[in-house]
Amino acid sequence: MNRLCAMVLVCEALVIALAIPVAIKVGGADAGTAGAVGGIAAVACVLLAGLLRHRWAFVAGGALQVLVILSGMAVSSLYFLGAIFGALWITAILLGRRVEGGQAR
Repeated sequence: MNRLCAMVLVCEALVIALAIPVAIKVGGADAGTAGAVGGIAAVACVLLAGLLRHRWAFVAGGALQVLVILSGMAVSSLYFLGAIFGALWITAILLGRRVEGGQAR
């Protein structure tokens, strides 16, 4: 489960980093603000991916998914991307639990 969730977070970090120029050009966001917020979110994704051996990191990852969805208020395309990664996050947790449960038998 840890690896699957970590992959979701790392891929999300890449998408968030690529969304920074979109926020600036298309969304009309301030370059400094978009860079800072997007950079912090991307770094948070990568850090959480490394900390998934702790149970609290899964809760923090869920909270991060909510924040990415809410960032759609600044750049509307992030509503869609946040919803996709939120669904991937939930799927990774559920699928990971199912696989780990099958290996324990």
